[in-house]
Amino acid sequence: MICLRFGEDADGLRLDVCAAESFEITRSAAQKLIKTGHILLNSSAADKKTRVKAGDECILNLPEPVPSSFEAEDIPLNIVYEDGELLVVNKPRGMVVHPAPGHYSRTLVNALMFHCGKELSGINGVLRPGIVHRIDKDTSGVLVVAKTDRAHVSLATQLGEHSMVREYNAIVYGVVQPDQLTINKPIGRHFIDRKKMAVTERNSKAAITHVRVLKRFKRFTHLQANLETGRTHQIRVHLSHIGHPLLGDEVYGRKNHNLSGGQILHAKKLVFSHPDTGEEMVFETELPTYFREELARLDGFF
Repeated sequence: MICLRFGEDADGLRLDVCAAESFEITRSAAQKLIKTGHILLNSSAADKKTRVKAGDECILNLPEPVPSSFEAEDIPLNIVYEDGELLVVNKPRGMVVHPAPGHYSRTLVNALMFHCGKELSGINGVLRPGIVHRIDKDTSGVLVVAKTDRAHVSLATQLGEHSMVREYNAIVYGVVQPDQLTINKPIGRHFIDRKKMAVTERNSKAAITHVRVLKRFKRFTHLQANLETGRTHQIRVHLSHIGHPLLGDEVYGRKNHNLSGGQILHAKKLVFSHPDTGEEMVFETELPTYFREELARLDGFF
C-alpha cells in the first residue's frame, strides 16, 4: 500500500488524472484501479470523475498482477544493471518502450518479457508490465524497469516526489542564452492536434525543465536538460516553446537537417534510491554513436 497527498497543482482536477500522474501509470489503468477499489480517496471509494482538492489523501492498494497477452520476443537488450527488484536498460533509438496501436511487437516490453519471464511488476497493466517511466521511441538512453510491485511503487513515489534524477543531453537549433535557465511552463494536450502536447494553461499540469549549455556552435547548441517533472514530450515541448527545438524533431521543430535521421536526445544519467536497500544508485551512459557523429559534424561545419 502507498499513500500520498495531492499538491496545489492537482486542485480541481479529476481523480483518474491525478492518480495516473502521481503513480506513473496510464489513465486507463488508474480508472480500472479506481473502479475496483484499489485506489481510494481519503480512505473511501470514489468515482473516477471526482474532483480532488489540494491536501486530499490518495491510497493505492496493489492488486494481483494480470498475465500479459503479448508475446515475449528474443530481442537483445543493453542491460546496465539488474537485481531481484529492478533492472536498468540503455534503450537504443528507434525502439518503442511499450505496445501501442501500430507497435504490438519488437518493443522494449516484448524484450523484457523474454528476458524476465514473469518477473515484472503488474501495476501498469498488461500493456506496460514493469514500466515505471518512459522515453520516446526516437530518444535513446537509460530507464529503470521494476520487477516487483514493491519496487514499482517505490520508484513511482520517487518520480512523484521529484527525487529521481533524469538527465538528458540534446542538440537544439540556435544559440541558447544564458548558460543556465529553468523553463517553468505547464504542459497539456494540444487543443487542435490531440497527438501532440503543448505549453498551455488549459487542462495542463505543472512542468519544469532545468537547462545548462554544454557547448555552443554557430547555429546550434549542445545542452543538458534535467527533468524536475515528467510530462509527455516535456523536453521537446519546452525547448520548442523557447525557440530552440531539438535537431531532428519534426513534430515540434523543423524539417530534419541531421545525418542520422531522428531527434538528437539521449537520456544520459539516472539517479534513484534502491527500493530495498535505500542505496543511491547512479547510472550514466556514453553518448551513442549517432550523437557523437552529429557533434563532430557541427564541430566541422557549424
